[in-house]
Amino acid sequence: MGNTVAREDFEWVYTDQPHADRRKEILAKHPEIKALMKPDNSLIWVVLLMVLAQLVAFYLVKDLDWKWVIFWAYAFGSCISHSMTLAIHEISHNGAFGNNKAMWNRWFGIFANLPLGIPYSISFKRYHMDHHRYLGGDGIDVDIPTNFEGWFFCTRFRKFVWIVLQPFFYAIRPLCINPKPITHLEIINLSAQLSFDVLIYYLWGAKSVCYMLAGSVLGLGLHPISGHFIAEHYMFLKGHETYSYYGPLNLLTFNVGYHNEHHDFPNIPGKSLPLVKKIAAEYYDNLPQYNSWVRVLYDFVMDDTISPYSRMKRQLKGEVKQD
Repeated sequence: MGNTVAREDFEWVYTDQPHADRRKEILAKHPEIKALMKPDNSLIWVVLLMVLAQLVAFYLVKDLDWKWVIFWAYAFGSCISHSMTLAIHEISHNGAFGNNKAMWNRWFGIFANLPLGIPYSISFKRYHMDHHRYLGGDGIDVDIPTNFEGWFFCTRFRKFVWIVLQPFFYAIRPLCINPKPITHLEIINLSAQLSFDVLIYYLWGAKSVCYMLAGSVLGLGLHPISGHFIAEHYMFLKGHETYSYYGPLNLLTFNVGYHNEHHDFPNIPGKSLPLVKKIAAEYYDNLPQYNSWVRVLYDFVMDDTISPYSRMKRQLKGEVKQD
């Protein structure tokens, strides 16, 4: 590693993303996969238990010394918080109640958002649908870093800092790349979140609020689970845009590691993605894949040829429909 000059721009491609064509091929060969296109009602109960677990944690940390508040925020709260963002990802695809009850999913997403401390669910859904429709689309897909990120975070130390600051960049990137008018649901999301945060402060004080917010920020920054941010689409191998991860952390992340499978079939809940891989193994077994998100983070920092520029990007043609 490190023998090749670092990238100075994104990898511009002039072909469509591969997922739509592969989906058609797989469904033609394995029509039984259509039976997996249904909501995962167990997601509702898992989210309820996660919210309850965080409420118990808010109560338990309220009288701890500050060092222990931060320790537990990273050791426990960060795992729950990052896992909850991926539950919200599932809900954004209407994975809890199905497409016929889309608004039920939006309200449930706002509820799942509460123990994160920061309003997130509704805005995430709007931008995430663009990511699926227009993967790598210039000016549309806000999962693509800005030119500043690619230019500045090019050394090992700076890339390490970039990983630590991932929550910050994911928050401000939409405002820089593709700002959208605020919707009434986003206002409701914000109002519900602020009310919840004030309630936690009133009931249990500043330490509980700090635990909640620190867990969210730390869990989305330098954390083993955060390896999925880089593993999913950063181009470690030229010509390959999406990568799957088949390691144990899928148990905490609603199988988000099955990322080729997810982009091929975004209407199949994460719970069923291992079945997709099993049924259509001939399409997935030979694709580049990971077994360690920690190794992905390490390689991203230490490989001088990899940077935030290591993404495929497209100039979109024709009409672009956004949420």
